[in-house]
Amino acid sequence: MKTYILLIIALLTFPVVIQANTPVDSTIINSKKFTIVLDAGHGGSDPGKKVGSVNEKDIALKVVKKIGALLSKKPEVKVVYTRTTDKFLELHERASIANKAKADLFVSVHCNAAANKSAKGNETWVLGLHRSDDNLEVVQRENAVILLEDNYQEKYAGFDPNDPSSFAASLLTQEDFLDNSIEMAANVQSKFEEALKRKNRGVKQAGFAVLRLSYMPSVLIETGFITNSEERDFLNSNAGQDKVAQSIFKAILNYQKNRDINNFEVEPVNIEENINSQTIEASGDDLATTSIYMVQIAASSNQVAAKPYNFKKLPEISREKSGGIYRYYTGKLSTLEDAMELKKRALKAGYEGAFIVVVENGVTRRL
Repeated sequence: MKTYILLIIALLTFPVVIQANTPVDSTIINSKKFTIVLDAGHGGSDPGKKVGSVNEKDIALKVVKKIGALLSKKPEVKVVYTRTTDKFLELHERASIANKAKADLFVSVHCNAAANKSAKGNETWVLGLHRSDDNLEVVQRENAVILLEDNYQEKYAGFDPNDPSSFAASLLTQEDFLDNSIEMAANVQSKFEEALKRKNRGVKQAGFAVLRLSYMPSVLIETGFITNSEERDFLNSNAGQDKVAQSIFKAILNYQKNRDINNFEVEPVNIEENINSQTIEASGDDLATTSIYMVQIAASSNQVAAKPYNFKKLPEISREKSGGIYRYYTGKLSTLEDAMELKKRALKAGYEGAFIVVVENGVTRRL
């Protein structure tokens, strides 16, 4: 009993220091597969362009299934389809599937058409402004499916494919993805030119609704003209579909290998350690500042290059090591208000566990 009383006195005399800033709900990066959403254009009551017994929707689905079969042999790749049967899907549903899958790439496959039956070749589109009447014609055709949807005025409020300014805000949202989308589109056109020996109509930009609503690098591929008898026969043949699928498959792999190691997924974990002991890899000028606000976006046992391209192009990526864990931050800001805005951007980019930290005199603490 005497010993017990002495122990209580000792605890009262020497209080235990509790680390109030322990990041119980920190984040960790787990390696994940490179996720690709394959979208077969049109479907069901929307046949796309129809010439005789040949439907665009059927060609698109067959090509997409062939691409998916090739990609599924790659263990590092995950394939998600918007449709695998002849069913109607609203455009916003296609984009929603990609967004929910947190896809690294969205690929929509179509066939082209023109009043001029001699028109031929293939082209790949990314989101952008209508830059010519020809561009507008293609956009109007592909976006026309919106009119088949119930309550389309509400679902696509403010969007007018005839008015480029109606989706200017979407272009700003997609700005971080545009370079990657263009790179993927250029890959597709290059592989088509190598394998199909057909006219390369290039990479183009216009306001496709399905690209407007997807929040990742996205392309819409016009595989050829169904209104051109030669290309129609080619696209409707098993051999032609194989060649088209192989070309797109190779373009995707080429795009993927240039993504470095940007294959992460964030999930909550418990890391019981004192965040106050962390020291950030920052310059002397940064540390001399009274307070620097940053947003922690992830932590991992893997060392990853602290570069924006590895973290969905978030700005000013920095890294620090504590024990066996690397923590990754975005931004070095002087005000909490700016940090709060950057946190919103990180959350929107998919870093659900993001939180703000402040660096003072070289020591970091969580807010």
